[in-house]
Amino acid sequence: MAADSIILEGMRFYGYHGVNPEEKAQGQSYLVDLEAEVDLARPGNTDGLEDTVSYTHLYRAIRAIMEGESRNLLERLAQEIADCLLADFPLEAVTVTVKKPNPPIKGSFIEYAAVRIHRRREGG
Repeated sequence: MAADSIILEGMRFYGYHGVNPEEKAQGQSYLVDLEAEVDLARPGNTDGLEDTVSYTHLYRAIRAIMEGESRNLLERLAQEIADCLLADFPLEAVTVTVKKPNPPIKGSFIEYAAVRIHRRREGG
């Protein structure tokens, strides 16, 4: 397990996810947090961008999913993010949190509903 991580917190996206028709029609903001486990010893010594994982590229991959095709569940969004990042970047593991601010629960005052998943690279 890597003791090192690249962390992106509070990424905000606008998407059309949810099971209710009005969620798919009107859309809303979503928040995503990422902790990507990766060995950072080499870039820590070389100071070379080519030796690390670009957090810009991580952000863009997450944005493509969050602002793309509508999904019903936060669980599905989180899983697709994890699958994409583990497939496309040399990461050992990821922890992905997807938050839906002010979820549409009648009569509720909830800051957000969220899911958090942790996925490891297969064989890792």
